[in-house]
Amino acid sequence: MQATRDFLKRLGLPAGDLYDLPTSARRFPDGAQYRVEIPSVEGPRALAAVLAEAEARKVRVHRISQGSGIMLLTDGEIREMARLGAEARVEVSLFVGPRAAWETGAQITAAAGRNLGARNRGMDQVIYAIEDIKRACALGIRGVLVADEGLLWVANEMKKAGELPAELVLKVSVQMGAANPASIRLQEQLGAGTYNTPTDLDLPKLAAIRAAVGLPLDIYVEVPDNFGGFVRHYEIPEIVRVAAPVYVKFGLRNAPDVYPSGTHLESTVIALSRERVRRAEIGLELLQRYYPQAIQSELAAQGLALPVV
Repeated sequence: MQATRDFLKRLGLPAGDLYDLPTSARRFPDGAQYRVEIPSVEGPRALAAVLAEAEARKVRVHRISQGSGIMLLTDGEIREMARLGAEARVEVSLFVGPRAAWETGAQITAAAGRNLGARNRGMDQVIYAIEDIKRACALGIRGVLVADEGLLWVANEMKKAGELPAELVLKVSVQMGAANPASIRLQEQLGAGTYNTPTDLDLPKLAAIRAAVGLPLDIYVEVPDNFGGFVRHYEIPEIVRVAAPVYVKFGLRNAPDVYPSGTHLESTVIALSRERVRRAEIGLELLQRYYPQAIQSELAAQGLALPVV
């Protein structure tokens, strides 16, 4: 195997998973090692609940993300989320709406096809997705989630051409599924601004990814049941140390799947959003206890995709 390992090193990739767990020297632009993300914040009322809970619990939330899609929010709801995010100095990242799971294809319902659920089927759906991004940007949003390499590349080319805002952050969803340093470096080259790693990668694998890429990693430390249901709170200090810069992402185990959301599920979404902030308080207390020197970004830190109003 040594010849293969040597060739990978010449490509700038690690020669294997890094079991020595080296400390990452990479940082966010402000010099911080970590930021906090609360996912599945599906509308303005849920966002208001997250912000209120964060203030009450003194949890510094840097980014919220949404999963149901831009296409399932009204213009008024998007404007309100942009306003709330701008006032709180918190990044608002909305998922691009059209995707295979929302469409008429049947392959995603088969056991072997479920990994295709967030991809874009056909050129029309790519066009719909770009229109979704354009609409969000026009309403003040500067962060979107994508889960398709082609859409990622096209959106990045549109940024270069001035068709989309240059400051737009293309956050790659956990549903993309790339799980090794070479694959994630490719996502970075295609225009990824941050990358959500698969939820089950251990520390040596995360360390190897960090050795190969410079973009921030989004890492679930509590994982929804349909992505594994892991609770990795005690690993947070080492995740921050070896994978910085990292968005520490607090999902929620033992919670219903609310995608796609809407007013019919709003009370449940709000309750889940509040509990995610409580989980963040628990996780951050562990981080402070076991790695007190870890550096957290301030609100409105450089590189955050803050909404524009």
